[in-house]
Amino acid sequence: MRRLLYSQKAAPYFFVLPFILTFGIFWAFPLGRSVVMSGQNILPGQVENVGFHNYERLFGDRLFWLAMGNSLRYTVLTLVLLIPIPLLLAVLVNSRIGSPKIKAFFKSAMFVPALTSVVVAGIVFRLMFSESSTALMNQIIGAFGIGPTKWLKNDLTGLAALLVVAMWRWTGVNMMYFLAGLQSIPTEYYEAADIDGASHWQKFRYVTLPQLRPTIVYVLTISVYGGMAMFLESFMLYGGNNSPENIGLTIVGYLYRQGIEKNDLGYASAVGVVLLVVILAINLTQLTLNGMFRKESR
Repeated sequence: MRRLLYSQKAAPYFFVLPFILTFGIFWAFPLGRSVVMSGQNILPGQVENVGFHNYERLFGDRLFWLAMGNSLRYTVLTLVLLIPIPLLLAVLVNSRIGSPKIKAFFKSAMFVPALTSVVVAGIVFRLMFSESSTALMNQIIGAFGIGPTKWLKNDLTGLAALLVVAMWRWTGVNMMYFLAGLQSIPTEYYEAADIDGASHWQKFRYVTLPQLRPTIVYVLTISVYGGMAMFLESFMLYGGNNSPENIGLTIVGYLYRQGIEKNDLGYASAVGVVLLVVILAINLTQLTLNGMFRKESR
């Protein structure tokens, strides 16, 4: 046993064993089980194999497509907001302009929302977007002569509220990713660009963006997953999983409704499998388009 523990051949396997066990127990096994359950009709004390019936039912379900559309729309808009804006903030923080102490405080302040409980934040934002004329958002638009708005009862304003929550929570996190990428760029590249007389925009376009490409792709990948998997923010903002006319129903919220609220585990498993396929398809497509699977020439 002692020889095995100190063996150079066995050491790598001991180091990767915790990951393999965690991956198998908490990801691979539940995924395989969900695929099996998606072909079953599960009732208390009774399991019936129904083949692809749950998938046929799913693709004819109007509410499923509504939830999927809500999640896709939310994901696209969060990508539009949560990649350019944090990138711009990271560039400003990484620049030589401004006091280092102020920058350090700004970075800390931007990251604090990520440490805040989504439950607490959801309750606070629900109060901010309430129908009352004394609610914060109604007071803000009231300063411009606009009357109180029922933010969470209209499709577009409800979506805007969810985007505000996403911006508040994840801007600082994405900024930190970009800041780490910026600080890994060799200063020699910028010095060479200065010698060639490049402007700030040219340095950003031809030096910063190409060097940040892996970081941008990484943030894009996790943002696609985060957008499609969003549930708790909507649940807390609307005070439950039943928003007016399902304007806040996400695909994970629909899975929760079928699996937990209605106890239809087979159908909910089919929703989960389709969601996984959609996320994989989107991310594999964008990774391929961004050349992440392309072999570099030596």
